[in-house]
Amino acid sequence: MDLATLLLAYDAKIYAYGGFLLLVIFFLALDLGVFHKEAHVVSLKEAMSWSVVWVACALLFSVFVYFAYENHWLDLGKNVPVLGQAGATETVGGLVAVKQYLTGYVVEKSLSMDNVFVIALLFTYFSIPPMYQHRVLFWGILGALIMRGIMIFLGAALVARFDWILILFGGFLVFTALKMALIESEVEPAKNPVLRIAKRLYPTTDKFDGQHFFTKINGIRHMTPLMLALIMVEFTDVIFAVDSIPAIFAITADPFIVFTSNIFAILGLRALYFALAALIRKFRYLKPALIIILSFVGVKLLLLSTPPHLYMLPYAEQLGLGTATAPLKGIKIDTQISLAVVLGMLTLAVIASALIPSKNQPAESSPPGH
Repeated sequence: MDLATLLLAYDAKIYAYGGFLLLVIFFLALDLGVFHKEAHVVSLKEAMSWSVVWVACALLFSVFVYFAYENHWLDLGKNVPVLGQAGATETVGGLVAVKQYLTGYVVEKSLSMDNVFVIALLFTYFSIPPMYQHRVLFWGILGALIMRGIMIFLGAALVARFDWILILFGGFLVFTALKMALIESEVEPAKNPVLRIAKRLYPTTDKFDGQHFFTKINGIRHMTPLMLALIMVEFTDVIFAVDSIPAIFAITADPFIVFTSNIFAILGLRALYFALAALIRKFRYLKPALIIILSFVGVKLLLLSTPPHLYMLPYAEQLGLGTATAPLKGIKIDTQISLAVVLGMLTLAVIASALIPSKNQPAESSPPGH
């Protein structure tokens, strides 16, 4: 499937994407314009309630996914790119689509856990008052939606056209998992080149001006710590997207499933942050679980990929290396197995964190807003 064919495939589906984006805009407008119109400290109870709401919305959307793909509304489920077979397409039914959507959602949600911890460190570094943290996260999520949308559709175009891209994605995920396991990384915003460049290009101030991202000092416009925190939150999301987007392409190459599951997981990230920021340290076995999940999806992509040397098989006869044979197909791990592995590892991480006492238990800190 070339790029032109891929673009033509979106003609009938463009209304599905448009409708979904309108739904997202409605959610965001309701969030900022009604429920968080006035800056306030988000309590743990409020954060937990919103987390339940976002998860419920994601699950309700899976009902739409089932009927839309089962009945092929707006051509959803038709001409879906086949993972590991560049140029090939298939028709996907409702049950398969729901499994892929839910697996993608859970994978993205689990990988967001690490993002929560980094955001908590950034807010601490910039001394962002709890009552203004939601505003930073809101605009950070909005920027993330745009950037991830671009990255997802570029990834979909690559997966649909090139078989070898799965090897690159899979290898990168395995490398990332090994890096997480072997290297103890620390977030140091002061040494981040993005933050340094931002301070060089634009005047900054350490003073807050309410919930404003910019303020004027002696007639000169300055970035407040809220803007610096927003820049770092956006940068952090790009880094995490480099891991999570290849991971979800191990589940499906359907851009609509990838996009919607990814976006729903991101929409709930703010509530997840306020609910887990103070508790994330207690889930000390979460990192090993994420390492196993990343390794699993990376290996899944590598198994699905055609080994590089097999691309030469059709030319073997011409090269005098024997009779040409058809390239071997990759090994596909069922979506149900992927979902079971991801949920199983997360469940084990939570249970182990709760049952196995820590040798060096740090002093408990109060949740954001308390």
